[in-house]
Amino acid sequence: MSKPLRFGIIGLGNIGQVHIDCFSECKNVDLVAGCDENTQRLDRLPKSAARFSDYDQMINSGKIDAVLIAVPHYQHVPMSIAAIERGIHVLCEKPIAVSVSEARRLNAVAKKHPKVKFGIMYQQRTDATYAKLRELIHSGELGEISRITWIVTDWFRTNAYYGSGGWRATWKGEGGGVLINQCPHNLDLLQWITGLMPSRITAVGFIGKTHPIEVEDEISAILEYPNGAIGHFMTTTGEAPGTNRLEIAGDRGKFVLEGGKLHFTRTTQSISELNRTTNQSFPTIECWEIDIPVIGKANDRAALLQNFINHVNDDTPLIAPGIEGVRGLEIGNAMVMSALKRQPVNLPINGEEFDEFLEEMGRTYGGRKTIETREAAVNMAASAR
Repeated sequence: MSKPLRFGIIGLGNIGQVHIDCFSECKNVDLVAGCDENTQRLDRLPKSAARFSDYDQMINSGKIDAVLIAVPHYQHVPMSIAAIERGIHVLCEKPIAVSVSEARRLNAVAKKHPKVKFGIMYQQRTDATYAKLRELIHSGELGEISRITWIVTDWFRTNAYYGSGGWRATWKGEGGGVLINQCPHNLDLLQWITGLMPSRITAVGFIGKTHPIEVEDEISAILEYPNGAIGHFMTTTGEAPGTNRLEIAGDRGKFVLEGGKLHFTRTTQSISELNRTTNQSFPTIECWEIDIPVIGKANDRAALLQNFINHVNDDTPLIAPGIEGVRGLEIGNAMVMSALKRQPVNLPINGEEFDEFLEEMGRTYGGRKTIETREAAVNMAASAR
């Protein structure tokens, strides 16, 4: 057995604490260092771990082999590049970047250092239900996909949530709203499960529709695919209790995933073939109703971390390669730009055009966030009573 991988964490906030706990569940790894500008958070580390307030010092210390990056979005790319160029393996939180141009720049650096392992924390790829759905679709069980519809409106967030950090819900701090914060996993799964990337996206969306924030909190999008399939994606942080329902229709029926249950309505014959050959106007289509059994955990961060450790140690295939982070990000970039500019966006997206859009959003709406701290949000709620 190879010696334990020496890991460090950059960012010891809420999600950083979750990652610290995950290390105790993993094998052949030691959490030996951590870094945070807020030095009080360093006490969350194991007592034996080295402590740093500057990430450059940690990655150049010689104490770590790999780093987990769990900081605000805009820092993902520069920190990942610094580590990769130093020969430090990188597992980065989602989203991999704010803009597709930055993600492409990071990917270009990663390709220049093929011996350095690069992963992204898309732990929902470990969810047994999503993995089973992907397996069935990629096996051809559904036939050619004709429609993808995901209503994911169960991301309800309060004003207190947006007030919990000044960087939240700002163009300068996050680079967007619901799509860049809550939905990166959904946008990744949209392409990972189906194996399809859209060629054109048309969307509508709203800035601060249900919260006093400067970024989008509601989006509805139509996705056009090269094979003629149509997709729908609807999300918001202002609806409760909300819905999380994924439908994928194809030539042999329809998958529905809702409430953690996967159901397959399977036609006994090809719909496209029936359409071409039948002389009936209203044929009866025989279907089998199948509840797909799924065994395994959901949303397992420790499993993804262990997979990355195994990949570094013995080249176990990565569940979530870092270079794939650009795919869901590109879908999200196209959605928000289409929604707020009120015009369709073709993919592959023009990176420079999206960067200009981000600058425009910052100039137009930046600084309009009216909730700055959790205390302010609580006080506002109290005064409303």
